[in-house]
Amino acid sequence: MSKQIYNLEEMPQALNYLISKVETLEEKVNELSTKKDAPDSQEWMDIEDLRLYLPTHPAKQTIYGWVNENSIPYYKTSKKLTFLKSEIDEWLKQGRRKSHEDLRKEAMEYIYKKKGVGR
Repeated sequence: MSKQIYNLEEMPQALNYLISKVETLEEKVNELSTKKDAPDSQEWMDIEDLRLYLPTHPAKQTIYGWVNENSIPYYKTSKKLTFLKSEIDEWLKQGRRKSHEDLRKEAMEYIYKKKGVGR
């Protein structure tokens, strides 16, 4: 409804239109908030799921080595290994190498802090 209202007789029709639009928006918001409440990051993975999830698709033996070295976050229930996706994502981010630009910015911030520049 993109036409303008020119008299009061058209007002109820316009209000009904607006109410229906608001209800539609409310349904969409509720749907999206429900999806947000159950994020994928709480997903549990077994060793095969983890192997397929990791970008390099390492061998199972490699993952067992990481577990043995305690270098990867894991849970062990009875004899089964499980991994929490959100923790794996954080673990992957820890391996990020800084770019030359990141290192340059850090160096400049360090120099400014030491010299007291910008105070």
